Amino acid sequence: MLNKRFESKSDPGTAFPWAEVMQIGLGQLRLAPKDFWALSLVELNAMIGAHMPVVNVPDRQVLDALMQAYPD
Repeated sequence: MLNKRFESKSDPGTAFPWAEVMQIGLGQLRLAPKDFWALSLVELNAMIGAHMPVVNVPDRQVLDALMQAYPD
């Protein structure tokens, strides 16, 4: 599965986010076009996962505690 950043947010028929993937592969990872297009999605996912840290999101219990501690 491609990095969670690229999972479809709606139905499975949603178009693949090529613009974002190309920006990461060609821009941030600085892959040559021939190398980018030679990658499998598994390889690209591994490279993106290594390049982009996973952000931990607080669960509902932590969020509720924060909301009680800091009401506004």
